[in-house]
Amino acid sequence: MAANRTILLLSVGHGCVDVYQGAVAALVPFFVAERAYGYAAASGIVLAASLLSSVAQPLFGALTDRRALPWLLPVSTVVGGLGVAASGLGGSYGLTLVCVAVSGVGVAAYHPESARVARIASRGSHTSMGWFSLGGNLGFAAAPLMVTAAVSGGGLRWTPVLVLPALAGSVLCLPVLRVLTDRAASATSGTASSCLPEVADDVRSFVKLSVAVAARSVAFMGLGTFVALYARQRTGGGTAAGTAALTVLYLGGAVGTVLGGRLAARWDRVTVVRGAYLAGVLAVAGVVLVPGPSLYGCVALASGCLYVPFSLQVTLSQDYLPSRVGTASGVTLGLAVSVGGVAGPLIGTLADATSLRTALAPLVLMPAVSYLMVRTLPEPPVHRLAAPPSERLRQA
Repeated sequence: MAANRTILLLSVGHGCVDVYQGAVAALVPFFVAERAYGYAAASGIVLAASLLSSVAQPLFGALTDRRALPWLLPVSTVVGGLGVAASGLGGSYGLTLVCVAVSGVGVAAYHPESARVARIASRGSHTSMGWFSLGGNLGFAAAPLMVTAAVSGGGLRWTPVLVLPALAGSVLCLPVLRVLTDRAASATSGTASSCLPEVADDVRSFVKLSVAVAARSVAFMGLGTFVALYARQRTGGGTAAGTAALTVLYLGGAVGTVLGGRLAARWDRVTVVRGAYLAGVLAVAGVVLVPGPSLYGCVALASGCLYVPFSLQVTLSQDYLPSRVGTASGVTLGLAVSVGGVAGPLIGTLADATSLRTALAPLVLMPAVSYLMVRTLPEPPVHRLAAPPSERLRQA
């Protein structure tokens, strides 16, 4: 199977999983309308899915470090979909929490293993890893449209329809599982091992990178939560102005993800990540300070700068911890990213006490923190499971 086709299938499958990360938040208005949940109860539903997923990802990563589990891809995809599909069927709040938590576990189980097999399928191509990450971004962004189409007409009793992307995603995994398993076995054979020297874990660099990922998450999640409201204030527009800002934010992230892979094909990953964060300081400052329609350009630039490093940070983390690739993927894709969600209520509290502009101002510091963390990072050797033959010979 051609590498490009494999990555395409994995990318679409990634979108079929990440759609459930956005679906829980998109279902909240329907829970409030039909079950009269308060804001605290509604936020608890989102927290049950996101926090459990983020914390569980490193645990699944550690599990996949012990042995390859490619069957987790279709199984976890189905589990993620079943949880969301069942969330609207029971009237009990506790049952709803259990359902979305099950979905979060499915999402958590998917990401570390999928990042590992995507790295193998990409054969060391940063562009291919960018396309894999893009699938997840588009799936997340498509969640509100999917939920509205399925539930707005008949209410929460139609949530079982939401399992369809999971079924499609699990089927898409099947044609590539055998190929990926064979390729992984070949890469870990004696031939591959003899071509590439063993590389020790660089824990110090991994920790610094994780701090950079966490700071980047605070900036993006803060913008994602409040940019729609802020755009309405700064432009004097209505709901459409806010929706447009959020759309630009998501589209900018999609472009940045693909661009990051292409830039890394010309320069090394650390150089690209460093430059993106440095530019991100100015871009996020523009979002906070620039009034009027120019705000949308700043939002697009900020989103692009914050997403250029996205897929590159995953592969960097894997190469800094070559003996624990699954754990590295779980931390950078899950645990570090969850910090952004935790920071959201703090930003909201500050906005209530002062103003939204004042509350968003500290976000300018976040890409600066990320830049300081990656400024002195070394470019690590490519992990032996992902290195193409030419790279293996060069490193030998």
